[in-house]
Amino acid sequence: MKRVITANCDQIEPTSVKEYEQAGGLRGLKKALKMTPREIIREVKQSNLRGRGGAGYPTGSKWEQLLNIKGTPKYIVANADEGEPGTFKDKLLLEKDPLRVLEGMIIAGYVFQAKKGYLYLRGEYAFLEKLLLEALAELEEAGYLGENILKTDFSFAIEIHLGAGAYICGENSALLNSLEGKIGRPRVKPPHLAEVGLYGQPTLVNNVETFACIPTIVEQGGKKYAAWGTAASGGTKLVCLSGHIARPGVYEVPFGLTLRDLIFDLGGGPRERKIKFYHLGGQSGPCGFLHQLDTPYCYQALKEVGLSVGSGAIVVLDESVCVLDYLKQVTEFFRHESCGKCTPCREGNKQLFFLLEKLTRGEGSKEDLKLIKRLSNLLRTASFCGLGRSATRALDTCWEHLETEILAHLDKHCPAGVCFAQGGRGAVDMKL
Repeated sequence: MKRVITANCDQIEPTSVKEYEQAGGLRGLKKALKMTPREIIREVKQSNLRGRGGAGYPTGSKWEQLLNIKGTPKYIVANADEGEPGTFKDKLLLEKDPLRVLEGMIIAGYVFQAKKGYLYLRGEYAFLEKLLLEALAELEEAGYLGENILKTDFSFAIEIHLGAGAYICGENSALLNSLEGKIGRPRVKPPHLAEVGLYGQPTLVNNVETFACIPTIVEQGGKKYAAWGTAASGGTKLVCLSGHIARPGVYEVPFGLTLRDLIFDLGGGPRERKIKFYHLGGQSGPCGFLHQLDTPYCYQALKEVGLSVGSGAIVVLDESVCVLDYLKQVTEFFRHESCGKCTPCREGNKQLFFLLEKLTRGEGSKEDLKLIKRLSNLLRTASFCGLGRSATRALDTCWEHLETEILAHLDKHCPAGVCFAQGGRGAVDMKL
């Protein structure tokens, strides 16, 4: 482990500006106020920081594009709608070191000469709202937020906005619609949010973890931050380990460790049985298998073997899990969370769940398997937004690597012993 953005967690009082300063906090902001926006962006580009929310877009390029857009006012938005199952890293930062996240937002506000920023907080994290408001009040009291920050001409305010628990609002354009009081559904792009974002104005939307990296990058320099990772993936990453693993939790790791290092050395390996597979990056991510365990954990290396970093989640599943039953649970999640805007996602997930449920009851046929493949291709190619297009990534990767176990269900045989058992999940009476 390498503690960079988690160095203060459990070490200081989360809302105390005094303790945060003593721990080295706010040095990045003080340094930033003496730099030009382009100097700051140059450091961010040199850091090789990629967005930590899931898409992995280069942060420096994103900032440079927004800086080159002339319109004003510009808005800064922190996406704290952490809705991917198995992901709980942003919650750790907001709960243990909120001042670091807010400092990153203030630096961004300075770069774009924005007057207002919003932190969109996941509805399920409503219990953190009071703490965040206390942190904002402490920063304003100390002169780091509000009018004429540190006696400069720069003024910036941050508002906390509480979401309502919709997974789709993790998608940036849906989040902005929700902020505007509209239904949280994704927008047509282009135009991109940097051009037409919140209230139709140029807007920067970054994930909580991304903002938490900014103070260190500005203070210590982009090259130093980049050196903690690999050539393609700068710095460190918060990884969430959960599932059938001995030591679940959030770990900050330098990019470049292998999946085996993360699961076995940090996580302690599976609790009882052998690992069957692991789910990366949330429900919208791909599943990985035993022969891929020695793949370095970085954006490029994972992409080369069909995997991805995504949100940072790693859910470990052991041999007690039926892959078909697991895929049914994943599909049920998307069936419930689809915003309903486009037919492929809204109806496709519903029908996929019906077919998977039919297979786990021992009533599936070869025609059903063909239809599942067609539906998966339909969602991947015709859904309106990235969430619909990635809803079957787990299904596709499991089909490729665990097809034998899936096919066994046609003969009413569940190798894991989960389906067909009396009272088991496969016996659920599904009504659509």
